Amino acid sequence: MAVTLLLISLLAFLAFQIIPGDPTTKLLGSDYTPERAEALRHEMGLDRNVLVRYWDWLTGFVTGDMGESYSYGMSVRQVMEGKGAVTAALSLMAWLLVIAISIPLGITLSRYQGGRLDRVFVAMNQVFMAIPPFFLGILFTYIFGLVLKLFMPGGFVGPDESFGGFLGYLVFPALAIAIPKAAMVTKLLRSSILGQMGQDYVRTAYSRGNSRWNVLKKHVLRNALLPVVTFVAMTLADIVAGSIVVEQVFVLPGLGRLLLASIGNRDYPVVQCIVVIIAFVVVFMNYLADVVTQTIDPRIRLD
Repeated sequence: MAVTLLLISLLAFLAFQIIPGDPTTKLLGSDYTPERAEALRHEMGLDRNVLVRYWDWLTGFVTGDMGESYSYGMSVRQVMEGKGAVTAALSLMAWLLVIAISIPLGITLSRYQGGRLDRVFVAMNQVFMAIPPFFLGILFTYIFGLVLKLFMPGGFVGPDESFGGFLGYLVFPALAIAIPKAAMVTKLLRSSILGQMGQDYVRTAYSRGNSRWNVLKKHVLRNALLPVVTFVAMTLADIVAGSIVVEQVFVLPGLGRLLLASIGNRDYPVVQCIVVIIAFVVVFMNYLADVVTQTIDPRIRLD
């Protein structure tokens, strides 16, 4: 994990040194002259060796000093204050919705394999998997915001103002993120259960007089959930990344909107910090998925 994060931080830092654009141009605006730009670059330390600047940034980051924002004139920590809570709450709510929707639905569809309900949901599942979250966000904004007026598009209630209102404003963005992922998990769980139902230990359980539900509950689910748990754990990383676009659609003041705005403003310290945080979530959730998988099934533990 440490090596991976180190490489990601280095690549993120170097990427912003080679892409077109200069933060001094954005900061000076109409007052730009080559002399002023050079003086500002020197003041900001941008004329130093890139590896030296990376080392200074990295050592500061691991000790809690995330640097100074070019655009906001304050520390990156202050710029991000409060926005991380919005993204974290949105991602967690979407992840919980994925679990709440997909697990019961996947089990139900496996019990009625080949039936009318199963055929209808399998067809709908393919559609939901193909819809990107930002398009669902646009549909939800139009239907539930503009037509049904269940929420005010573009409005937002902070957790300090009203925690219930804060969670209420996150419901539809979370659903927009969760529905495509829930469709994937539902399909995976249904296929996994049906695959296990054809195993020898299932036939043995039936021969002992167990009902289909008892066989499913006591024997099949433990084995069928193994790949699903791994996938669900890794899904949280995708959800965090997906929240970046959805926050733009619903105008939520989270890390996603801040990231896109900072890229446009060439505010590299803010961008680098957010990229490393998202990378940490992705890497950590993959690590957690490995731990959970080995806990559920000791047969795959490494010596």
